[in-house]
Amino acid sequence: MSYVDLASRALGGAVVAANDESFCAADHLIDPRAPVFSPQTFDHNGQIYDGWETRRRREPGHDWAIVRLAAPGIVREMVVDTAFFKGNYPPQCSLSAARVQGYRSAAELSDVPWTPLVELAAVKGDTANTFAVNDDATYTHVRLAIHPDGGVARLRVHGEVVPDLELLSLVPSDLAALVNGGRAIGCSDAFFSSPNNMLMPGLARTTGEGWENRRRRDDGHDWALIQLAAPGRLLLAELDTTHFKFNAPGWAELVGHTADGQQATILPKTRLQPDTLHRFRLPSELPAVERVQLNIFPDGGIARLRLIGTPSPAVS
Repeated sequence: MSYVDLASRALGGAVVAANDESFCAADHLIDPRAPVFSPQTFDHNGQIYDGWETRRRREPGHDWAIVRLAAPGIVREMVVDTAFFKGNYPPQCSLSAARVQGYRSAAELSDVPWTPLVELAAVKGDTANTFAVNDDATYTHVRLAIHPDGGVARLRVHGEVVPDLELLSLVPSDLAALVNGGRAIGCSDAFFSSPNNMLMPGLARTTGEGWENRRRRDDGHDWALIQLAAPGRLLLAELDTTHFKFNAPGWAELVGHTADGQQATILPKTRLQPDTLHRFRLPSELPAVERVQLNIFPDGGIARLRLIGTPSPAVS
């Protein structure tokens, strides 16, 4: 199963509090880009790092940062990436989580109960330290603690979005969106980038923010299978090839899969244009589907895929 980085700023995560940001701001933790480093690059505080770095502690205690997840979800794995922190990384870390209703201030979060997800664990420098999480509860916030101090380049909180079906039922919504609980569960090829990129919020800024496969040298075609946030009736499909000027697919097709294993053509094989947002009104007689397969012919890149619909009454 492919998991989503629930903490990513690109999805909507945010660092809402940190007890110390003396050297580098905690906002770097959730930057979706890989960390970078330029040796011998200094400011008035010292060497510049692409991460969160606290001062050297001279008293007991530990440092911490709180992240509001982009959407409520189940945490399956945590990655504490200490890339480029070789002599100033924390020797240990821990992670806890909380489920909060509404929109709490940073001060109010100190009063909520926190559940340990990863107990005190050893951390290596300049390493993507990975920790499995065995907890099926839904959380809205996580708190990273580093013991006692130091630098962390990135925090990845891999897991599954738990859809708010009541909210999705109010108006037609994008049932494929990652932030709503949709996700890619398979594809023919992800050589250049993941099909989950198509399901991200907002507009793609480059081809690197979409799904792109390698050039095919056979008679086949590429595809991506999307698990919807909930089974539903689709009303509108958007296939966006923005920025894909010379590597857009020639044609695309959408095939729905119902809960009882039947298939339904949502969008027949249709010509696409490069660097274009395509919108297709879908037939009103379509059945409710729980998965949608995007077939592209023969290959190429898709910036965004939106599948607008409403959850079926049985699940709303």
